[in-house]
Amino acid sequence: MRLEEPRVRPLRGDEIEAEIHEVFGSEMLNIFATLAHHPQLLRRWLVFANHVLGKSTLPARERELVILRIGWLCRAEYEWAQHAVIGERMGLSDEEMRRIAEGPEAPGWGPVDRALLRATDELHADAFISDETWSALSRCFDTQQLMDLVFTVGQYNLVSMVLNTLGVQLDPGIEGFPKP
Repeated sequence: MRLEEPRVRPLRGDEIEAEIHEVFGSEMLNIFATLAHHPQLLRRWLVFANHVLGKSTLPARERELVILRIGWLCRAEYEWAQHAVIGERMGLSDEEMRRIAEGPEAPGWGPVDRALLRATDELHADAFISDETWSALSRCFDTQQLMDLVFTVGQYNLVSMVLNTLGVQLDPGIEGFPKP
């Protein structure tokens, strides 16, 4: 974790608006309990976040691959930890998750995964996917999927900035970055 203590502590219990409690229930993840300091922002952001996570046209395994990569690139351990759990459920192996840290040039990636990781790296470094990478992706994904890819990387880049800057700490029982 970049910060050992949160800069903005997660709200608990009756500190959280009743409407927010209705959405999340009583056991809120630290990210949501922290964002509950700004209920209007949280509600509006959730619309977009729910599209990217639940309604995206990008296949779930591929979505999690790029989310984990952008989390790694941003050094957002909270992001990594939460999505490692989801990634495993969506079919990413332990070996693939370890290899995500090495990036698109690591041995063992197929051409589609390599292109997805390369696109994530390019968006992170330059806010642009190169023609070569776009062409490789276009052979496998349609226009909506390509748009969802860009928005997914952008969404989780934003979330990583928030998590890192506010110092959102790992939730109980969740492990951070893989150990070498």
